[in-house]
Amino acid sequence: MRLVVPGCVGDVRSMPAVRLLLIVTAMALYLTMGATVFQTLEGREERATEERLARLKTDFLIDHPCLADDDLETLLDEVVRASNRGVSASRNVSGGPNWSFGQSLFFSSTVVTTIGYGHVTPLSKPGKLFCMVYALLGIPLTLVLLSALVERLLLPATALLRSLNAALGHLYRPFTIRLVHLMIIVTFLVVFFLLLPAAAFDALEPEWDYLDSFYYCFISLTTIGLGDYIPGDYPGQPYRPLYKVAATFYLIVGLTFLMLTLTVFYDIPQLNLSTVFSSMKLDEDPEKMRLSGSGVMGPGYGIGGLVMRDDYHHHDQRRSVVHIRPHLDDSPSPEDTTPVHARDIRVH
Repeated sequence: MRLVVPGCVGDVRSMPAVRLLLIVTAMALYLTMGATVFQTLEGREERATEERLARLKTDFLIDHPCLADDDLETLLDEVVRASNRGVSASRNVSGGPNWSFGQSLFFSSTVVTTIGYGHVTPLSKPGKLFCMVYALLGIPLTLVLLSALVERLLLPATALLRSLNAALGHLYRPFTIRLVHLMIIVTFLVVFFLLLPAAAFDALEPEWDYLDSFYYCFISLTTIGLGDYIPGDYPGQPYRPLYKVAATFYLIVGLTFLMLTLTVFYDIPQLNLSTVFSSMKLDEDPEKMRLSGSGVMGPGYGIGGLVMRDDYHHHDQRRSVVHIRPHLDDSPSPEDTTPVHARDIRVH
């Protein structure tokens, strides 16, 4: 698919500098927009919090005239410093230790999945050194695990796409069928990994409402990990270690299904913007062809689309997929008797 600018010679693919400039400009504008919105929304709240805190401090000094202002400032600095390192001065004993097995397992999962909430951090120098080595080995291992799980999940996803294609191929274009397939997977992700877990966290966390819980699920599964909401950290939380283990399991499974959703999304050429700005087509890049698995038997997703392979001879393998055309000739011609699920998915 060529992105041609009227009146210009060539297209976007032939101008790497122009492509890079467009991407950098779009990113700069997006960051500027985000900064403006956050400054507007959060600035007022920050100033209101500062004013309320100043009033509380003044009232406290009035009620306790024997306490000097400098002494109070020293105490507050220590409390804030400890809080930033994951140690709370407020009912810390009833809240449980930060480095129980459940808490440590939860922390380990946030390290290897790169979520990194930052609410609890290693305090000792050996702990910091071990954390770096642990992350160095654990992050690649986690990527391998998630990739293997996604590869297994692609089997039922591919079967679902074939079923939709067999049932609706005579009524709708292949691109429409792929959109329906994507919407089914996105709906499953939203319902079972955002909406329902948010309801569970809303019921389990005394200080969270449903929006807070949904916000936590979204921030966690996208690996943003701001750390402002952490499950199981409320003082007196029952079954806290078990709760942390369950949260760890939720994060790993949720990340796996999110990766599956992204894989299906990027497998639709019309929705994959990287193909617009790519200077080399898939057929021209042997490495991408190798990674797409064109030489491996069995159904699967590749960079070029859903791959359905049939072995007719010992050394004769054919790559057959369903044609998706971005023009008016997208519907199959009447004389084309090839089954819909046996056509080739390519963008002309």
